[in-house]
Amino acid sequence: MTIESLLKRKKPRRKIEGIAAALLPYRDDAKVAVDEFQKHLVATHNAGLQNAVNMDTGYVNYLTDAEKSEVLDWTRKALGPNVPFVAGAYIERDQGDDVAALYRRQMEAITTQGGTPILFQTRRLHGKSNAEKAAVYAAACKGHTEVLAFELGQMFAPNGEIFDDDMVRRLLDIPEIKGMKHSSLDRLVELKRLDLRDAHRPDFRIYTGNDLGIDMIEYGSDYLLGLATFAPEKFAERDRLWQSDDGAYFALSDALQYLGNVAFRAPVPAYKHSAATFLHLTKRISTNRTHPQSPTRPPWEPDLMSDCARRLAL
Repeated sequence: MTIESLLKRKKPRRKIEGIAAALLPYRDDAKVAVDEFQKHLVATHNAGLQNAVNMDTGYVNYLTDAEKSEVLDWTRKALGPNVPFVAGAYIERDQGDDVAALYRRQMEAITTQGGTPILFQTRRLHGKSNAEKAAVYAAACKGHTEVLAFELGQMFAPNGEIFDDDMVRRLLDIPEIKGMKHSSLDRLVELKRLDLRDAHRPDFRIYTGNDLGIDMIEYGSDYLLGLATFAPEKFAERDRLWQSDDGAYFALSDALQYLGNVAFRAPVPAYKHSAATFLHLTKRISTNRTHPQSPTRPPWEPDLMSDCARRLAL
């Protein structure tokens, strides 16, 4: 792929669909700060972004079914009726061998609350053929109006997998799946996804999960980002600037990308502590506590996040 071909792919003035993977904030007593979580969901919605809950940013890999159900309930109560949101269908902690049935049980809990399920990958399907994987996805999605798929690099979680082109094409052929979050952190792989989408199913949405390359929206990706929960109003502003062809877009995009580069440094899963620190510094949550099992950043993380906040005039 040449630089010239990349420049031709850019799509100025395109309206962008943005989704923020919401951080689940914790109090000093290691309990969820429910009121702060709900206020942040409302602020994200009011900024113009959709919320995604029970995602990696919301510690879904540590939550029990009962806790995930509580998150769904808190989300619906905060946003009110008919406001759309996305929620993760995560089955790694579930018992059983029928993968489609495990997915469907999680999906039912989500759709009952009016959410759109996004299917986290599972280690149960690692090593299976593409035909076997696609059959599971098709069986899980049957009868649903809208489902999102997910491919996740293993730098984020061991259940992740980056599909080959044949598997992506098979997902595009499942009508219930309306889009896919792509989190390889490799923009060339994502560009291949966009080319395949454009050729095979143009209405299908590719949501970039590349917190190290948020300018993928310039090439045709939408986004579902944990980074967007740090400052949803700044992401919404950036999106409006791109749509209006305003040169101020570049300075804001650069400041947001700087935040992404700092917050998503290795070890990547500790970005959630960076998010809690940033939201605490900008007075959106009362502590920078994370889930007790989640990795943390060093004591000087507030210094880094303060610099990022200043660059965003926060």
